Amino acid sequence: MGMTVVQKILARASGLASVNVGDVVEPAVDMAMSHENTALVINQFLEIFKGTGLEPRVWDPSKIAVIFDHRVPAESAKTATNQKKVREFAGAQGIEKFHDVRGDAGGICHQVMAEEGYDRPGAVIVGADSHTTSHGALGAFAFGVGATEMASVWALGRAVNIQVPATIKVVITGRLHAAVTPKDVILHLVGLLTAEGGNFKVIEFHGDAIAGMPTSGRLVLCNMSVEAGATAGIVPADAETVRYLREEAGVTDPLDLVQPDADAVYDRVIEIDVSTLGPQIACPHTVDNVKGVAAVAGTAVHQIVIGSCTNGRLDDLEEAARRLKGRKIAKGVRMLVFPASWKIYKEAMTRGYLGDLMEAGAVIMNPGCGCCLGVHEGALGDGETALSTTNRNFHGRMGNPNSDVYLCSPAVAAASAISGVITDPRKEG
Repeated sequence: MGMTVVQKILARASGLASVNVGDVVEPAVDMAMSHENTALVINQFLEIFKGTGLEPRVWDPSKIAVIFDHRVPAESAKTATNQKKVREFAGAQGIEKFHDVRGDAGGICHQVMAEEGYDRPGAVIVGADSHTTSHGALGAFAFGVGATEMASVWALGRAVNIQVPATIKVVITGRLHAAVTPKDVILHLVGLLTAEGGNFKVIEFHGDAIAGMPTSGRLVLCNMSVEAGATAGIVPADAETVRYLREEAGVTDPLDLVQPDADAVYDRVIEIDVSTLGPQIACPHTVDNVKGVAAVAGTAVHQIVIGSCTNGRLDDLEEAARRLKGRKIAKGVRMLVFPASWKIYKEAMTRGYLGDLMEAGAVIMNPGCGCCLGVHEGALGDGETALSTTNRNFHGRMGNPNSDVYLCSPAVAAASAISGVITDPRKEG
Protein backbone atom coordinates (compact mmCIF):
# COMPACT_ATOMS: atom_id res chain seq x y z
CA MET A 1 0.00 0.00 0.00
CA GLY A 2 1.39 3.41 -1.00
CA MET A 3 1.94 6.33 1.33
CA THR A 4 0.89 9.97 1.33
CA VAL A 5 3.47 12.74 1.61
CA VAL A 6 3.03 13.03 5.37
CA GLN A 7 3.26 9.27 5.87
CA LYS A 8 6.58 9.28 3.99
CA ILE A 9 7.91 12.20 6.03
CA LEU A 10 6.90 10.62 9.33
CA ALA A 11 8.29 7.21 8.38
CA ARG A 12 11.69 8.62 7.55
CA ALA A 13 11.79 10.92 10.58
CA SER A 14 10.91 7.95 12.81
CA GLY A 15 13.49 5.62 11.28
CA LEU A 16 10.85 3.34 9.80
CA ALA A 17 10.37 1.88 6.33
CA SER A 18 6.67 2.74 6.35
CA VAL A 19 3.86 3.86 8.62
CA ASN A 20 0.11 3.38 8.56
CA VAL A 21 -2.64 5.78 9.51
CA GLY A 22 -3.19 5.48 13.26
CA ASP A 23 0.34 4.38 14.10
CA VAL A 24 1.95 6.30 16.97
CA VAL A 25 5.47 7.51 16.24
CA GLU A 26 8.12 9.82 17.68
CA PRO A 27 9.64 11.64 14.69
CA ALA A 28 12.87 13.60 14.85
CA VAL A 29 12.16 17.33 14.54
CA ASP A 30 13.96 19.41 11.93
CA MET A 31 12.82 22.82 13.17
CA ALA A 32 11.03 24.02 16.32
CA MET A 33 9.52 27.49 16.20
CA SER A 34 7.99 29.70 18.87
CA HIS A 35 7.26 33.38 19.45
CA GLU A 36 6.59 35.35 22.65
CA ASN A 37 5.06 32.25 24.23
CA THR A 38 8.64 31.02 24.40
CA ALA A 39 8.57 32.40 27.96
CA LEU A 40 6.03 29.68 28.84
CA VAL A 41 8.09 27.05 27.04
CA ILE A 42 11.16 28.06 29.04
CA ASN A 43 9.29 27.46 32.29
CA GLN A 44 8.24 23.98 31.19
CA PHE A 45 11.71 23.23 29.83
CA LEU A 46 13.39 24.06 33.15
CA GLU A 47 10.88 21.84 34.96
CA ILE A 48 12.09 18.85 32.94
CA PHE A 49 15.59 19.24 34.36
CA LYS A 50 14.59 20.06 37.93
CA GLY A 51 16.12 17.59 40.38
CA THR A 52 18.16 15.77 37.73
CA GLY A 53 21.44 17.54 38.41
CA LEU A 54 21.76 18.10 34.66
CA GLU A 55 22.34 21.48 33.10
CA PRO A 56 19.27 22.56 31.08
CA ARG A 57 20.44 22.55 27.48
CA VAL A 58 18.34 22.39 24.31
CA TRP A 59 19.04 19.41 22.07
CA ASP A 60 20.22 21.45 19.07
CA PRO A 61 20.14 25.28 19.12
CA SER A 62 20.55 25.39 15.31
CA LYS A 63 17.12 23.76 14.95
CA ILE A 64 15.24 26.24 17.12
CA ALA A 65 13.76 29.51 15.82
CA VAL A 66 12.35 32.17 18.15
CA ILE A 67 10.55 35.06 16.48
CA PHE A 68 8.84 37.93 18.32
CA ASP A 69 5.65 38.95 16.52
CA HIS A 70 2.49 38.88 18.65
CA ARG A 71 3.09 41.95 20.82
CA VAL A 72 5.75 44.06 19.12
CA PRO A 73 6.91 46.44 20.37
CA ALA A 74 5.94 45.30 23.86
CA GLU A 75 2.61 46.82 24.93
CA SER A 76 3.03 46.26 28.66
CA ALA A 77 5.64 45.77 31.36
CA LYS A 78 4.64 42.10 31.62
CA THR A 79 5.27 41.48 27.92
CA ALA A 80 8.53 43.42 28.01
CA THR A 81 9.73 41.36 30.98
CA ASN A 82 8.82 38.09 29.24
CA GLN A 83 10.64 39.21 26.10
CA LYS A 84 13.68 40.07 28.20
CA LYS A 85 13.57 36.55 29.68
CA VAL A 86 13.48 35.02 26.19
CA ARG A 87 16.37 37.18 24.97
CA GLU A 88 18.52 36.05 27.85
CA PHE A 89 17.59 32.39 27.33
CA ALA A 90 18.29 32.52 23.59
CA GLY A 91 21.67 34.06 24.25
CA ALA A 92 22.61 31.54 26.93
CA GLN A 93 21.52 28.59 24.77
CA GLY A 94 23.23 29.81 21.62
CA ILE A 95 19.99 30.08 19.62
CA GLU A 96 21.05 32.10 16.58
CA LYS A 97 17.72 31.94 14.75
CA PHE A 98 16.37 34.53 17.16
CA HIS A 99 14.46 37.42 15.61
CA ASP A 100 14.02 40.28 18.06
CA VAL A 101 12.12 43.54 17.64
CA ARG A 102 14.28 45.03 14.89
CA GLY A 103 13.67 46.79 11.60
CA ASP A 104 16.43 45.02 9.70
CA ALA A 105 14.99 41.49 10.04
CA GLY A 106 12.07 39.57 11.43
CA GLY A 107 8.33 39.98 11.30
CA ILE A 108 5.49 37.50 11.67
CA CYS A 109 6.91 34.08 12.54
CA HIS A 110 5.25 32.15 9.70
CA GLN A 111 6.51 34.57 7.06
CA VAL A 112 10.02 34.75 8.53
CA MET A 113 10.30 30.96 8.61
CA ALA A 114 9.62 30.80 4.88
CA GLU A 115 11.66 33.77 3.69
CA GLU A 116 14.68 32.87 5.83
CA GLY A 117 14.73 29.35 4.38
CA TYR A 118 13.97 27.64 7.69
CA ASP A 119 11.21 25.68 5.94
CA ARG A 120 12.41 22.73 3.89
CA PRO A 121 10.51 20.06 1.93
CA GLY A 122 10.37 16.72 3.72
CA ALA A 123 11.02 18.30 7.10
CA VAL A 124 9.12 17.85 10.36
CA ILE A 125 8.38 21.31 11.75
CA VAL A 126 6.65 21.99 15.06
CA GLY A 127 5.53 25.42 16.19
CA ALA A 128 3.97 26.78 19.34
CA ASP A 129 1.25 28.40 17.25
CA SER A 130 -1.80 26.89 15.54
CA HIS A 131 -0.97 28.45 12.17
CA THR A 132 2.28 26.50 11.97
CA THR A 133 0.34 24.65 9.27
CA SER A 134 1.56 27.47 6.98
CA HIS A 135 4.90 25.77 6.45
CA GLY A 136 3.35 22.88 4.59
CA ALA A 137 3.35 25.26 1.63
CA LEU A 138 7.01 24.29 1.15
CA GLY A 139 6.44 20.55 1.41
CA ALA A 140 7.04 20.13 5.14
CA PHE A 141 4.87 18.34 7.69
CA ALA A 142 4.23 21.30 9.99
CA PHE A 143 1.88 21.34 12.95
CA GLY A 144 1.18 23.27 16.12
CA VAL A 145 1.99 22.10 19.65
CA GLY A 146 1.51 23.46 23.16
CA ALA A 147 4.18 24.86 25.49
CA THR A 148 4.67 21.55 27.31
CA GLU A 149 5.07 19.61 24.06
CA MET A 150 7.50 22.21 22.76
CA ALA A 151 9.57 21.97 25.93
CA SER A 152 9.89 18.21 25.41
CA VAL A 153 10.99 18.80 21.81
CA TRP A 154 13.67 21.20 23.07
CA ALA A 155 14.91 18.51 25.44
CA LEU A 156 14.59 15.41 23.24
CA GLY A 157 14.69 16.60 19.63
CA ARG A 158 11.61 14.50 18.94
CA ALA A 159 7.87 15.01 18.92
CA VAL A 160 6.35 12.39 21.22
CA ASN A 161 3.19 10.33 20.77
CA ILE A 162 2.35 11.56 17.27
CA GLN A 163 -0.45 9.61 15.64
CA VAL A 164 -0.06 9.25 11.89
CA PRO A 165 -2.98 11.23 10.44
CA ALA A 166 -5.25 10.34 7.56
CA THR A 167 -5.07 12.66 4.56
CA ILE A 168 -7.72 14.47 2.56
CA LYS A 169 -6.66 15.02 -1.04
CA VAL A 170 -7.91 18.32 -2.49
CA VAL A 171 -7.54 18.71 -6.26
CA ILE A 172 -7.90 22.32 -7.39
CA THR A 173 -8.21 22.93 -11.11
CA GLY A 174 -9.08 25.79 -13.41
CA ARG A 175 -8.04 29.42 -13.64
CA LEU A 176 -8.91 32.03 -11.05
CA HIS A 177 -10.65 35.25 -12.09
CA ALA A 178 -8.34 38.26 -11.81
CA ALA A 179 -10.17 39.47 -8.67
CA VAL A 180 -10.30 36.01 -7.05
CA THR A 181 -7.35 34.85 -4.98
CA PRO A 182 -6.02 31.87 -3.01
CA LYS A 183 -7.75 33.38 0.04
CA ASP A 184 -11.09 32.88 -1.70
CA VAL A 185 -10.12 29.28 -2.51
CA ILE A 186 -9.32 28.38 1.09
CA LEU A 187 -12.39 30.15 2.44
CA HIS A 188 -14.49 28.17 -0.01
CA LEU A 189 -12.80 24.93 1.07
CA VAL A 190 -13.26 25.67 4.78
CA GLY A 191 -16.91 26.38 4.08
CA LEU A 192 -17.23 23.00 2.34
CA LEU A 193 -15.40 21.02 5.01
CA THR A 194 -16.73 23.01 8.01
CA ALA A 195 -14.63 23.87 11.05
CA GLU A 196 -14.41 20.21 12.06
CA GLY A 197 -14.33 18.48 8.67
CA GLY A 198 -10.57 18.11 8.68
CA ASN A 199 -10.14 17.23 12.36
CA PHE A 200 -6.92 15.26 12.99
CA LYS A 201 -6.29 15.00 9.25
CA VAL A 202 -3.87 16.47 6.73
CA ILE A 203 -5.09 18.41 3.70
CA GLU A 204 -2.85 17.62 0.72
CA PHE A 205 -3.23 20.05 -2.21
CA HIS A 206 -2.96 19.01 -5.87
CA GLY A 207 -4.14 20.15 -9.31
CA ASP A 208 -3.12 22.49 -12.09
CA ALA A 209 -4.28 25.54 -10.16
CA ILE A 210 -1.81 24.62 -7.41
CA ALA A 211 0.98 23.88 -9.88
CA GLY A 212 0.62 27.42 -11.25
CA MET A 213 0.25 29.08 -7.85
CA PRO A 214 3.20 30.95 -6.33
CA THR A 215 4.44 30.10 -2.86
CA SER A 216 2.72 33.19 -1.46
CA GLY A 217 -0.65 31.69 -2.41
CA ARG A 218 0.25 28.22 -1.17
CA LEU A 219 1.12 29.74 2.20
CA VAL A 220 -2.42 31.12 2.37
CA LEU A 221 -3.95 27.70 1.70
CA CYS A 222 -1.84 25.87 4.26
CA ASN A 223 -2.12 28.67 6.81
CA MET A 224 -5.90 28.38 6.95
CA SER A 225 -6.11 24.59 6.69
CA VAL A 226 -6.23 24.59 10.48
CA GLU A 227 -9.53 26.50 10.27
CA ALA A 228 -11.07 23.30 8.95
CA GLY A 229 -9.63 21.50 11.97
CA ALA A 230 -6.72 20.02 10.02
CA THR A 231 -3.52 19.00 11.77
CA ALA A 232 -1.60 20.23 8.74
CA GLY A 233 -1.90 21.43 5.19
CA ILE A 234 0.72 20.46 2.65
CA VAL A 235 1.62 21.12 -0.98
CA PRO A 236 3.92 18.38 -2.30
CA ALA A 237 7.22 20.04 -3.20
CA ASP A 238 7.75 20.87 -6.87
CA ALA A 239 9.56 23.26 -9.19
CA GLU A 240 7.96 26.29 -7.52
CA THR A 241 9.20 25.09 -4.14
CA VAL A 242 12.73 24.90 -5.50
CA ARG A 243 12.42 28.31 -7.18
CA TYR A 244 11.23 30.00 -4.00
CA LEU A 245 13.85 28.47 -1.73
CA ARG A 246 16.69 29.08 -4.19
CA GLU A 247 15.75 32.53 -5.52
CA GLU A 248 13.90 34.14 -2.62
CA ALA A 249 15.15 32.37 0.50
CA GLY A 250 18.72 31.85 -0.69
CA VAL A 251 18.84 28.14 0.17
CA THR A 252 21.67 26.25 -1.49
CA ASP A 253 21.42 22.89 0.33
CA PRO A 254 20.07 19.82 -1.49
CA LEU A 255 16.27 19.61 -1.39
CA ASP A 256 14.20 16.45 -1.04
CA LEU A 257 10.99 16.85 -3.04
CA VAL A 258 8.85 14.25 -1.30
CA GLN A 259 5.90 13.08 -3.40
CA PRO A 260 2.97 10.81 -2.55
CA ASP A 261 2.89 7.32 -4.02
CA ALA A 262 0.57 6.81 -6.98
CA ASP A 263 -1.39 4.28 -4.93
CA ALA A 264 -1.52 6.35 -1.74
CA VAL A 265 -4.78 5.88 0.17
CA TYR A 266 -6.76 8.99 1.04
CA ASP A 267 -9.53 9.52 3.55
CA ARG A 268 -11.47 11.33 0.84
CA VAL A 269 -10.86 13.26 -2.36
CA ILE A 270 -12.36 16.70 -3.01
CA GLU A 271 -12.27 18.30 -6.45
CA ILE A 272 -12.75 22.04 -6.91
CA ASP A 273 -12.85 23.87 -10.25
CA VAL A 274 -12.04 27.49 -9.41
CA SER A 275 -12.89 28.82 -12.88
CA THR A 276 -16.34 29.89 -11.70
CA LEU A 277 -15.41 30.74 -8.11
CA GLY A 278 -16.18 34.27 -6.99
CA PRO A 279 -14.90 36.29 -4.04
CA GLN A 280 -15.74 34.68 -0.71
CA ILE A 281 -16.53 36.12 2.72
CA ALA A 282 -16.39 34.37 6.11
CA CYS A 283 -19.18 35.95 8.14
CA PRO A 284 -19.33 36.37 11.93
CA HIS A 285 -18.54 34.53 14.08
CA THR A 286 -16.99 31.39 12.57
CA VAL A 287 -14.52 30.90 9.73
CA ASP A 288 -16.71 28.24 8.11
CA ASN A 289 -19.69 30.62 7.84
CA VAL A 290 -18.69 31.31 4.25
CA LYS A 291 -20.81 33.06 1.62
CA GLY A 292 -20.27 34.62 -1.76
CA VAL A 293 -19.59 38.33 -1.55
CA ALA A 294 -22.97 39.16 -3.10
CA ALA A 295 -24.73 37.76 0.00
CA VAL A 296 -23.26 40.45 2.24
CA ALA A 297 -22.48 43.23 -0.25
CA GLY A 298 -23.49 46.62 1.11
CA THR A 299 -22.70 45.82 4.73
CA ALA A 300 -21.13 48.91 6.30
CA VAL A 301 -17.61 48.55 7.74
CA HIS A 302 -15.68 50.68 10.22
CA GLN A 303 -12.23 49.11 10.11
CA ILE A 304 -10.40 47.32 7.32
CA VAL A 305 -7.27 45.30 8.03
CA ILE A 306 -4.82 44.11 5.40
CA GLY A 307 -1.95 41.96 6.61
CA SER A 308 -1.20 39.07 8.99
CA CYS A 309 0.47 35.71 8.40
CA THR A 310 -2.33 35.00 5.94
CA ASN A 311 -2.32 38.03 3.66
CA GLY A 312 0.48 40.44 4.49
CA ARG A 313 2.77 39.47 1.63
CA LEU A 314 4.10 41.64 -1.15
CA ASP A 315 1.51 40.58 -3.71
CA ASP A 316 -1.26 41.31 -1.18
CA LEU A 317 0.04 44.84 -0.62
CA GLU A 318 0.46 45.30 -4.38
CA GLU A 319 -3.17 44.31 -4.94
CA ALA A 320 -4.42 46.77 -2.34
CA ALA A 321 -2.15 49.59 -3.53
CA ARG A 322 -3.18 49.11 -7.16
CA ARG A 323 -6.84 49.48 -6.27
CA LEU A 324 -6.34 52.43 -3.93
CA LYS A 325 -3.75 54.42 -5.88
CA GLY A 326 -5.09 57.90 -6.61
CA ARG A 327 -8.25 57.23 -4.62
CA LYS A 328 -9.40 57.78 -1.06
CA ILE A 329 -10.65 55.48 1.64
CA ALA A 330 -14.28 56.27 2.44
CA LYS A 331 -14.98 58.70 5.27
CA GLY A 332 -15.72 56.95 8.53
CA VAL A 333 -13.54 54.00 7.56
CA ARG A 334 -10.06 53.38 8.90
CA MET A 335 -7.61 51.00 7.27
CA LEU A 336 -4.68 49.36 9.03
CA VAL A 337 -1.95 47.68 6.97
CA PHE A 338 0.40 45.16 8.61
CA PRO A 339 3.14 43.87 6.26
CA ALA A 340 4.07 40.30 7.20
CA SER A 341 7.79 41.00 7.58
CA TRP A 342 10.30 43.82 7.51
CA LYS A 343 11.68 42.45 4.27
CA ILE A 344 8.22 42.83 2.72
CA TYR A 345 7.77 46.24 4.36
CA LYS A 346 10.99 47.56 2.82
CA GLU A 347 10.27 46.15 -0.64
CA ALA A 348 6.73 47.54 -0.56
CA MET A 349 8.16 50.91 0.43
CA THR A 350 10.71 50.80 -2.40
CA ARG A 351 8.01 49.98 -4.94
CA GLY A 352 5.75 52.77 -3.71
CA TYR A 353 2.96 50.55 -2.43
CA LEU A 354 3.07 51.92 1.09
CA GLY A 355 3.10 55.50 -0.18
CA ASP A 356 0.05 54.85 -2.34
CA LEU A 357 -1.79 53.28 0.58
CA MET A 358 -0.90 56.16 2.89
CA GLU A 359 -2.05 58.73 0.35
CA ALA A 360 -5.37 56.91 0.21
CA GLY A 361 -5.66 57.22 4.00
CA ALA A 362 -4.31 53.91 5.29
CA VAL A 363 -2.22 53.67 8.44
CA ILE A 364 0.91 51.56 7.94
CA MET A 365 1.73 49.47 11.01
CA ASN A 366 4.92 47.61 11.88
CA PRO A 367 5.06 43.92 10.92
CA GLY A 368 3.37 41.82 13.56
CA CYS A 369 0.21 40.01 14.53
CA GLY A 370 -1.30 43.20 15.92
CA CYS A 371 -5.05 43.32 15.99
CA CYS A 372 -5.48 39.87 14.42
CA LEU A 373 -5.71 38.27 17.85
CA GLY A 374 -6.97 41.35 19.65
CA VAL A 375 -4.13 41.88 22.10
CA HIS A 376 -2.15 44.71 20.56
CA GLU A 377 -3.14 47.54 18.20
CA GLY A 378 -6.38 48.04 16.32
CA ALA A 379 -9.07 46.83 18.72
CA LEU A 380 -12.69 47.43 17.70
CA GLY A 381 -15.27 49.50 19.53
CA ASP A 382 -18.66 48.24 20.66
CA GLY A 383 -20.96 47.64 17.70
CA GLU A 384 -18.22 48.12 15.10
CA THR A 385 -17.65 45.92 12.07
CA ALA A 386 -14.26 44.95 10.66
CA LEU A 387 -13.43 43.52 7.26
CA SER A 388 -10.10 41.75 7.50
CA THR A 389 -7.67 39.64 5.50
CA THR A 390 -6.70 37.78 8.68
CA ASN A 391 -7.63 34.18 9.47
CA ARG A 392 -10.12 34.14 12.36
CA ASN A 393 -13.32 35.98 13.21
CA PHE A 394 -14.42 34.47 16.52
CA HIS A 395 -16.18 36.54 19.18
CA GLY A 396 -13.61 38.96 20.58
CA ARG A 397 -10.90 37.93 18.11
CA MET A 398 -10.15 41.57 17.31
CA GLY A 399 -10.27 42.68 20.92
CA ASN A 400 -13.99 43.19 21.51
CA PRO A 401 -16.73 40.52 21.79
CA ASN A 402 -19.29 43.23 21.03
CA SER A 403 -18.10 43.64 17.45
CA ASP A 404 -18.25 41.73 14.16
CA VAL A 405 -15.39 40.55 11.97
CA TYR A 406 -15.73 39.43 8.34
CA LEU A 407 -12.82 37.71 6.59
CA CYS A 408 -11.90 38.33 2.96
CA SER A 409 -9.11 38.70 0.40
CA PRO A 410 -7.01 41.85 -0.10
CA ALA A 411 -8.97 42.54 -3.29
CA VAL A 412 -12.29 42.60 -1.42
CA ALA A 413 -10.76 44.62 1.41
CA ALA A 414 -9.37 47.31 -0.90
CA ALA A 415 -12.54 47.60 -2.98
CA SER A 416 -14.59 47.88 0.19
CA ALA A 417 -12.30 50.54 1.64
CA ILE A 418 -13.18 52.83 -1.24
CA SER A 419 -16.93 52.36 -0.98
CA GLY A 420 -17.20 52.00 2.81
CA VAL A 421 -19.31 48.86 2.45
CA ILE A 422 -18.49 45.26 1.56
CA THR A 423 -17.98 45.35 -2.20
CA ASP A 424 -17.37 42.82 -4.96
CA PRO A 425 -13.91 43.72 -6.36
CA ARG A 426 -14.93 42.51 -9.80
CA LYS A 427 -17.14 45.59 -10.04
CA GLU A 428 -14.22 47.87 -9.17
CA GLY A 429 -11.89 46.55 -11.88
